[in-house]
Amino acid sequence: MIETEDQHLSETQEAQAPAPRKSLLRSMFSLRHDKSSARVGWVAVAFLMLFGAIAVRLTTFGLKPVEPEGIRRFTSSSAVARPDIVDRNGEVLATDVRTVSVFAEPRNIIDKDEAVELLTAVLPDLDAKDLRTKFNKRNGFVWVKREITPRQQSEVHRLGIPGVGFVPEAKRVYPNGVAGAHVIGFANIDNVGIAGMEKFIDTHGLKDLAGAGFAREATDLKPVQLSLDLRIQHAMRDELVKGMEHFRAHAAASMIIDVNTGEVISLVSLPDFDPNNPVDALEKDRINRMVVGVFEMGSTFKALTTAMALDSGKATINSSFDARSNLQYGRFTIHDYHATHRVLTVPEIFIHSSNIGTAKMALAVGVEGHKAFLKKMGQLDRMQTEMPESAMPIVPARWGELNTITIAFGHGVAVAPMQAASAVGALVNGGYLITPTFLKRSEDEAKAVAQRVIKPETSEAMRYIMRLNGAIGSASKAAIPGYFVGGKTGTAEKVVRGRYSKDRLFTTFMAVLPSDKPKYLLVTVYDEPKAAPETYGYATAAWNAGETSGRLLERVAPMLPIAPRFEPPVNPFPLMAKLNAWGIKR
Repeated sequence: MIETEDQHLSETQEAQAPAPRKSLLRSMFSLRHDKSSARVGWVAVAFLMLFGAIAVRLTTFGLKPVEPEGIRRFTSSSAVARPDIVDRNGEVLATDVRTVSVFAEPRNIIDKDEAVELLTAVLPDLDAKDLRTKFNKRNGFVWVKREITPRQQSEVHRLGIPGVGFVPEAKRVYPNGVAGAHVIGFANIDNVGIAGMEKFIDTHGLKDLAGAGFAREATDLKPVQLSLDLRIQHAMRDELVKGMEHFRAHAAASMIIDVNTGEVISLVSLPDFDPNNPVDALEKDRINRMVVGVFEMGSTFKALTTAMALDSGKATINSSFDARSNLQYGRFTIHDYHATHRVLTVPEIFIHSSNIGTAKMALAVGVEGHKAFLKKMGQLDRMQTEMPESAMPIVPARWGELNTITIAFGHGVAVAPMQAASAVGALVNGGYLITPTFLKRSEDEAKAVAQRVIKPETSEAMRYIMRLNGAIGSASKAAIPGYFVGGKTGTAEKVVRGRYSKDRLFTTFMAVLPSDKPKYLLVTVYDEPKAAPETYGYATAAWNAGETSGRLLERVAPMLPIAPRFEPPVNPFPLMAKLNAWGIKR
């Protein structure tokens, strides 16, 4: 065999290579028995760790599936538990129940048309077209149906549709239905407070607790105790429904306030709604007329004018004002509804509800003094309570003597009835203006935030005058035995197309009990009541709001923590007795 020169050279170089280099090359491309076992062992350990990690991860996914982003967002923000709401006696007014909702992940649904067909078969109220539109979108999460029943959940579960699942939720329920609806308010489908005390709870800490993860169960939260008494609430609504139907009124409302604490014991406004079906609350007539509506309060404002004149020193309990003829102011004539055509004392002006006498008392104080007094009594500013909803009073842009004359007897300024009730409460409780509250609180807590607005002797004079009106005046229809009731009626003509209408009235009745040591103030209003067969063609306050107030007190007074007294109190108004303020002509 003939060898080439290159082959001979290669063999020569290999033969001449050093021995250590040849040994290294052999070790790189050969296996030795003593090293192969260790290498296999390390590879086995590495694979074991890798597959172990995969197994742990798969187990974790199986026990706790990863939720879609939409569910995580929902459970972290909206679906939080809410605290129970209870009345002053611990009766539940609002609570949470556990429910589930159906969701879908359209990306994971294999046959969308089949899924729509199956779901609408077990949930027939679903809109197939709308559901198909949701499924055809590229969303990772869509709601199918919120708050389903356990039976519906079982039926959907049996369908076994990939990409369809359930989310646990908290649903708000109101076991007493319409009772207290305007105060309690309601929560929406995401359990977020929308109105009333439900909204107040959200804006005063619940959202912060939920964000910090502390509001997952209702048991985690202390119940919110309201000042309402559920028993009285039911009785008041029952009487008000009857009265509204009997007097064919457009609307009606009533409330009881503790004049020493400001607690609202009961509040009903009709038409109302069931918070379990809050869509009814959106109708325009279903407002809280005690808080949200503003009205000219008629002759009940005469209590404020009388107190202003007495407290300013421009009049005393024995002062007299000439009401023999009408009061002329420019082209306007002020007259009395039931004219006496004589000089009247201050109590007689109140009992006969004299517009002329009341206007003259206001003019004696003056325009600026009148404005300052009403401002002090909280009648010219928006009332702030726990209720998110409130109304701004309507006051004259330019306030002159004519405004003072009409406002003195309750026309020309429109306020919320609760606002007026708060001021009247201050007139009888010793002179302290206390902002009403819907939360339970003590007398000491109330006095800590109260403001003195009139002298104690002025307050006694007003209690005396209101009791006289209950005994021999227009408030006598509510003067039930045993409770020493005093009060004042008020009838205001409503403004229709810029003019006062004699046929469309807003009537008010305020009753205080007991008059010697007041504890409660009852306010009843009717919006556009009509004359009834027994009212002789009248639709004024004494015939409707006064009548209803009497029936209300007969039912609810025994539930209040005041004992009836069937003998009149001895010397109930000591200061008035010293002033000989007893000579009242009937």
